Amino acid sequence: MMRALYSGVAGLKNHQTRMDVIGNNIANVNTYGFKTSRVTFQDMISQTLSGAAKPEENIGGVNPKQVGLGMTIASIDRIFTQGSLQTTGNQTDLAISGDGFFVISDGDRKYYTRAGTFGLDKNGTLVNPANGLKVQGWRATKNPAGEMVVNPSGSTEDIIIPIYGKVDAKETANIIYKCNLDSRMALVPPNATGRMRSSAGITTNLDAYDNQGNIHRLTMIFWKTGPNQWTASAAITDSTVPVTLDVPAGAGQQNNANPSGRINLRFSPDGKIIAAGDEGTPDELNQGTLVVNANYRVAGDPNIRTIQLNLGKAGLLDGITQFASPSTTKAVEQDGYNMGYMESFNVDNSGMITGVYSNGTKHIMGQVAMSVFTNPQGLTAVGENLFEVSNNSGLPNTGAANQAGRGKIVAGTLEMSNVDLSDQFTDMIVTQRGFQANSRSITTSDQMLQELLTLKR
Repeated sequence: MMRALYSGVAGLKNHQTRMDVIGNNIANVNTYGFKTSRVTFQDMISQTLSGAAKPEENIGGVNPKQVGLGMTIASIDRIFTQGSLQTTGNQTDLAISGDGFFVISDGDRKYYTRAGTFGLDKNGTLVNPANGLKVQGWRATKNPAGEMVVNPSGSTEDIIIPIYGKVDAKETANIIYKCNLDSRMALVPPNATGRMRSSAGITTNLDAYDNQGNIHRLTMIFWKTGPNQWTASAAITDSTVPVTLDVPAGAGQQNNANPSGRINLRFSPDGKIIAAGDEGTPDELNQGTLVVNANYRVAGDPNIRTIQLNLGKAGLLDGITQFASPSTTKAVEQDGYNMGYMESFNVDNSGMITGVYSNGTKHIMGQVAMSVFTNPQGLTAVGENLFEVSNNSGLPNTGAANQAGRGKIVAGTLEMSNVDLSDQFTDMIVTQRGFQANSRSITTSDQMLQELLTLKR
């Protein structure tokens, strides 16, 4: 009977623990990123009254006689199933769809969380406003080509988003043309001075930028000078010298500079550009991308500036063409811009942060890191929706989101708790009944002991 008493006590204590876990789950039903827990039981060691006996020639085997000594908690498991995503509209609110954790740090220690309730402090650092812990990731740096890139294989660092910060002006280095020259146009022979009338040509205009962000209009004029042949010249506003055009030497030849005032273009009978060459020189490009260097100089700058004009690929229709259709004067793209201020930013599914500037440009600012674990249930909860690495969680596999098993990031949303109230209330009823039944085993054992004590009367 004493065994029954202690078994009942173990049942009461462990069912109370299960009720504590259920209460914690219900309390956090509206906690962002919270993961529900469950309690599993197992029986305690059994007392053997007699052991098992093997079968003999004239008698069968005998099973062991054992009395259980109660129950104990086998495990308290955290269930990392996906929670529902709630739209907030706040761009710094981030949710994870799939496996993984955000990485945040106080400088010395790293923590992991599913709750992406982030914001910016006064320095533009991406932090958790509740405790000031800083979100980890990678800042963008400039590569040799001047582009902002992120290296997600490096060590993580604090993410800084320079709201209202400046981006300096960028000089136009490349212009891409995608216009059509009407093959039905009449030939334009040069006049007595060797010049061609601009009114008889096709004109294209595009604004380009110098290294201070000043706008200079680049004008190109095309004249038809023969069957499937055209001549072009260029001019730039505010240029202190006439603009010269230089076609780099053809494939296999030395790239000698032979600038001239005009270039000659050749087209195939089916309207595709096939070659571009300097007028009066042997330099001609007839394969790959046909480029022309436009050289100019502006007041106050002693250096010659160069813009590379991309006319298209030889034998293809992706650049300038010659068809019997109305001429178009479209230079579709140039890569320069003036100075601008960062006005907003957005975060994509891979955690890449892109700044949007007042000059219409977009630049990568950084990328949010994400970690996955071999055994996320082995993480140690430390409060405030945070987890730490334990001996059984495995080391974090940190990298960019939406790859290598890591989930994708959804900006402007938060992950809700995965607590199911219907499951919790059902478990509460089962736990209550278990607690009551164990209390009955104690009271019944007590009554039996009371009967034993009254035998002497």
